[in-house]
Amino acid sequence: MDDIKNRIDELIEKINKASYEYYVNDNPSITDQEYDDYYNELLKLEKKYPDLKREDSPTLRVGGQVLDKFEKVTHERPMLSFDDIFNDDEIISFDERIRKTCPDASYTLEPKMDGLSGSLLYKNGILVRAATRGDGVVGENITHNVKTIKSVPLRLNKPIDIEVRGEIYMSKKSFEKCNEERKKSGENLFANPRNAAAGSVRQLDSSVAAKRGLDFMAYFLPNPERYGIRTQSESIDFLRELGFVTNHKLNGLAKNTNEIISYINDLAKKREGLPFEIDGVVLKVNNLKDEEKLGFTQRVPRWGIAYKFPAEEVLTTLKEIKFTVGRTGKITPNAIFDPVHVAGSVVSKATLHNEDYCLDKDVRVGDVISIRKAGDVIPEVVEVKKERRTGKETPFKMIEKCPMCGSKLVKEDANYFCKNNSCPARKIEGLIHFASRDTMNIDGLGERIIEDFYNMGFIKDISDIYLLKNHKEDLMELEGFGEKSINNLLSSIERSKSNSLEKVLFALGIRHVGKKTAKVLAKRYKNIDNLIKASEEELTNINDIGAIIAKSVKEYLSNEENLSLINELKNIGLNFEYVDTGFDDKLEGMTFVLTGTLQKYKREELTKILEDKGAKVTSSVTKKTTGVIVGDKPGSKYDKALKLGINIYKEEDIENIIN
Repeated sequence: MDDIKNRIDELIEKINKASYEYYVNDNPSITDQEYDDYYNELLKLEKKYPDLKREDSPTLRVGGQVLDKFEKVTHERPMLSFDDIFNDDEIISFDERIRKTCPDASYTLEPKMDGLSGSLLYKNGILVRAATRGDGVVGENITHNVKTIKSVPLRLNKPIDIEVRGEIYMSKKSFEKCNEERKKSGENLFANPRNAAAGSVRQLDSSVAAKRGLDFMAYFLPNPERYGIRTQSESIDFLRELGFVTNHKLNGLAKNTNEIISYINDLAKKREGLPFEIDGVVLKVNNLKDEEKLGFTQRVPRWGIAYKFPAEEVLTTLKEIKFTVGRTGKITPNAIFDPVHVAGSVVSKATLHNEDYCLDKDVRVGDVISIRKAGDVIPEVVEVKKERRTGKETPFKMIEKCPMCGSKLVKEDANYFCKNNSCPARKIEGLIHFASRDTMNIDGLGERIIEDFYNMGFIKDISDIYLLKNHKEDLMELEGFGEKSINNLLSSIERSKSNSLEKVLFALGIRHVGKKTAKVLAKRYKNIDNLIKASEEELTNINDIGAIIAKSVKEYLSNEENLSLINELKNIGLNFEYVDTGFDDKLEGMTFVLTGTLQKYKREELTKILEDKGAKVTSSVTKKTTGVIVGDKPGSKYDKALKLGINIYKEEDIENIIN
């Protein structure tokens, strides 16, 4: 039996050595066939002598463990993410801020892997636990899945206790292979490698994760001082000594902003040829004493930042140009094409803005076009690849009549407008705008429901929204509408009546009057009657208004039909007074989602506080969500936020932000 045990030990040593040389050194010393022979021999011995199977055996990587649920794990030190920056000016500002505290600072520069953060815990050199980042404080135990990742050492080269953090990711090759297999089996394809990796590590059955070809890139030690390490670059060297794969060949060092920017530009050129997806560069102060001086804010480290690459561009073929009608009657041409992946999402439509844009670019149906999507901006056509034309393309021609009501279009400046106030498309878009989050914030009255209610005759104009309560019994007969959902909708409609004047001004859809302009007017005039009396000249002289907006506001408030609507809404009970909450707009541009049972606030109360400070509160979690606020027993929104790497806040966290 000793001979068998010795042979098992010998085989494990050979396999681990081969794995280290293959993954860490990128310099294999044995052939694939020799590796397979050793592995198969070990497999047979373990099957015949199960009592001799070691807890760090490489055969554990095939998976097979099935969990009922994921256990929660509390990190010994929080796993915080970095703030994002997007341009050279922000790099310079970051460096200036660092040098106020650490004038001689230098930086490590590391590719920002597009996966999900993971924490690996080793005891006496043996992997005992792996966890997701979660909300930074509490993650989920994913040990059974991480053990299947071949680039994760199950036993370190040193018998030490240590926590190692890094990125769990899927290579481009593994992603393509995974999607090919899913396509063959009729399953939905993964949108991108990041989503595929996140979905894989959260499988209860580890054999599923084992087939996905995941990888791990180590990049951080939460307590390097314990091992005599003085810099971040020394941390990377130490991780390699232990047996981890690192990005040492791509990592860089910089003493100033010029070197940082040069590194970023060089890496951007290499990006497409890399075997994995990256979406930017992580800048960290190299000296750990400097890192200690800089410390942390409540939610992010002060000693590091993440630079994000500009939006990606992809090529596709323009199949059709479709014209849409906005709430003001503006006609917008849109490029329609086969679905393509752009900046991590799938798009099949991009704006072409207006006639001049199409003619300047000489856009033709059948052209190969370049599509770009930057952040939250609607995808747009960047360039026409004219060199790839075949002669069969159809030149652009602006339409003369509204595609919905057939009215003759009128050109104003660079845009065409449908002037028919009864145009169904304009009506529907206007109603959607009125009920949206940034305006009257009527929860439950989304685009699809407004279209359905319009087509069924329940809502034909704005005032009909406030008369929906008269159709309660009819609405309850519709598929998907129960008593609870109807009551919630009607309650939300009633609550909207008390909104401040600026919300109503923005909601009415006055041309050129956006969220900011509506607030300026509401603060200045206090109520709608004062605003109606204001002259065009008076409006023009207000800061941030000007002649064009002043003319548009005066024209709207001089129109008898519009004044009739305002009076009708007044009679229904809408507030047309400015409500000064005393709050500022410190959360402007942020989007939050609430989930679970809150202890200190009613959900409506916290929603109003956040919105008064400029934030949006939505019902669904997307990549655009700033953070998810969780109470007791959070549901699927919490799970989705974890998958997407969205910040998680508890009530006390959000109180600190608010105050």
